[in-house]
Amino acid sequence: MNQRRNVQYYPMDFWLLFSALLLAGFGLIMVFSSSGIMAERFYNDKYLFFKKQAIFALFGTIVMICCARVKRQLFYNHTYLWVFIVVVMLVLTPLIGTSIGGSKRWLPMGPLSPQPLEFAKIALVLYLAFFFAKKQDLVQSNSFVVGVIPPFLVTGVMCALLMAQPDFGGTAFLCFILFAMCFVGGTRIIYLVLSAGIGAWAGWMLIASAPYRLKRWTAFLDPFAVAKDEGYQLVQSLYAFGSGKFFGAGLGAGKQKLFFLPEAHNDFIMAVVGEELGFFGISLVFLLVGFLMIRAFRVAFLQEDLMDRFTAFGMSVILALGFCLNLAVVLGTVPPKGVPMPFISYGGSSLLASFICVGVLLNLSRNRA
Repeated sequence: MNQRRNVQYYPMDFWLLFSALLLAGFGLIMVFSSSGIMAERFYNDKYLFFKKQAIFALFGTIVMICCARVKRQLFYNHTYLWVFIVVVMLVLTPLIGTSIGGSKRWLPMGPLSPQPLEFAKIALVLYLAFFFAKKQDLVQSNSFVVGVIPPFLVTGVMCALLMAQPDFGGTAFLCFILFAMCFVGGTRIIYLVLSAGIGAWAGWMLIASAPYRLKRWTAFLDPFAVAKDEGYQLVQSLYAFGSGKFFGAGLGAGKQKLFFLPEAHNDFIMAVVGEELGFFGISLVFLLVGFLMIRAFRVAFLQEDLMDRFTAFGMSVILALGFCLNLAVVLGTVPPKGVPMPFISYGGSSLLASFICVGVLLNLSRNRA
């Protein structure tokens, strides 16, 4: 309580705000460039995906500003409510969700179809931040039952519900968040090492038990050996990067989006960026992403209140993992999984979740307790 009385207020981090808006604006340009031809052919409206993404961006900006201005107790005092809402959404998704590509990951809600995974990431971070801030004495005392099991149990429930869709990539994403939060939260290293080993073993068993996952794994190891089957998408992505050379083919002049590269405007949009803007253009995007992440983690570093620090760190981790995993997939360094590029890939849920993360960070940047 004494910490809260000595709070100093500052202007929000406008550099963080500017970099997020700049990335979102660039994303709009690339969504139009990568989806226009497909939208015109199949929907007779080349602006269809661009218009939808623009609406998502406008709504996300409003939500970001709201998150930056409201009292943070709105996030903290309803932690269990957010977790409950997300769990209900995850339960309903396999039952009534929209099936795409053999998986039910989208929950129909009238004209919208949100992806619960994106909001599960935020709810999990809020819960873990609350847990490690309030139970720090138990975590430090190495109490396994009270200081370790609860965060693993809550994360495990969410992961089990995601596997029911099934969504192996989303499950791995939540596990990465748990590991990062446990690491900074003070969980003993031996527990983290053991859990990482068990998680790696469980992950391999899940891969080996499903033929389509095993095929994706072998295709990732040598995509050109199965270039017409499981390795097709990754091979086309690598062709896009290779043909971009240094300065690229020019904005809108890429050829891989002409029905060669699947999901060109979604998870593999960075391949289109590499082809059209080349090494120079994609390097500028990397610099912008790096600058945004520096400002994000700076917000966490400047917090003295544990709840604020853990929350800021968790929101930064969501963004950082999204950037790194998406780029790793399109560059062929990890097996292909559906991880959207924050602010750039097409998709309302991912874009809204990214804006919420930045909004919370902007809120926390306004004071240093």
